[in-house]
Amino acid sequence: MRLSRMISSVTSSSSAINRTSSTLYSLTPFQPNVNPITITRRNFISLTESSSFPLRHSISMNKQYVSTLSSSRSDNGPSLDPPSQGAESFFRAVLASMEAVYLSRNPTAKAILELVGSASDQQIYYDHFAFRTFGVNGYGIDSMAKIFLDFGYTPREELRFPAKKLRALWFSPPSVPIPHGGSGVNGPLPRVFISELLVDQMSPQTQDIIKKYTEISGSGNKHAALASALGSLTWEKPLHSEFQQLARESEYAAWTLVNGYALNHATISTHQLKSHLRDIKSLNQFIEKNGFKLNSEGGILKVSPDGLLQQSSTVADSIHFQFADGVTESVPCSYIEFAERLVLPQYSNLPLDEVKEHHRRDGFEVGNADKIFESTSKEQLTRKAA
Repeated sequence: MRLSRMISSVTSSSSAINRTSSTLYSLTPFQPNVNPITITRRNFISLTESSSFPLRHSISMNKQYVSTLSSSRSDNGPSLDPPSQGAESFFRAVLASMEAVYLSRNPTAKAILELVGSASDQQIYYDHFAFRTFGVNGYGIDSMAKIFLDFGYTPREELRFPAKKLRALWFSPPSVPIPHGGSGVNGPLPRVFISELLVDQMSPQTQDIIKKYTEISGSGNKHAALASALGSLTWEKPLHSEFQQLARESEYAAWTLVNGYALNHATISTHQLKSHLRDIKSLNQFIEKNGFKLNSEGGILKVSPDGLLQQSSTVADSIHFQFADGVTESVPCSYIEFAERLVLPQYSNLPLDEVKEHHRRDGFEVGNADKIFESTSKEQLTRKAA
């Protein structure tokens, strides 16, 4: 697909998102063969339009990054020249469209962003964006990573989750100036966490279903970022029985079948808040006090062994999804996460106003992430709030 066509499509999708009613999110303008999806929780407030897409620049491909994608570890990665202003504007506009789809489908995330922003009376910065994929036929990590590699992100560590039959890679963003007053996708660029289901480790029945839909998609894996920005599946709607088969074996697989490349979650960087909510324990109490349910798997607060990465998350919102055979069922959508990165021991004597992001604990932790994955599980969705 030509860049100009992609720009035109995504720009049109942003307008379509804003025309959506407060109780209905429809994929119809983007993918005519998909029936509307109706939000079943809080109504969302209409979204503001994302910035327009510049036509003068494209994001150049850096083959060096693609060749290193499959490596399991990279401490710092090669350095890149800063992206051009036009490329950065385009990239941020793509992130804004992904965020717009995410907020329109997940009223809890939108409400919490507004609530925390109002309480802190300041900008909110994202720690990372996370996506789920099928690790088969080119539909895995590589497909979603491409746009981030093109823009200069660096592949870092691989994480393995044997019990869930998953692997993941995280990517650090390039160093770019923060727009004046920038917040959200216009603030510091987020880290990116992309996981994939190890499809060849699943049962033959589940493998057949996943391969059926990725094959139906054709070359849809080449347009993963576009699908995420449009809020569209790259394959046909599945049968309800197929969704049930995947759900019995892997909640992750079932989620990905009906949500595709949609943003799985965005994460607020709590330590960059200016109020008392910068302490993640205070933020968790604030979130629960306002009636939101947090993921309790392994405890509300997930802490890395070194104690320097602390995370929590809400339970996913649910949506009504109409399957290809006409069955309509409530399925999990996305959630919002919170992360506090503490100062590394070697910088503990720095005054707080001199502490920068590179002075803090970086990366991810398998134990934490394994429990955060449960935010979309049936057990968490059906659990009564404390």
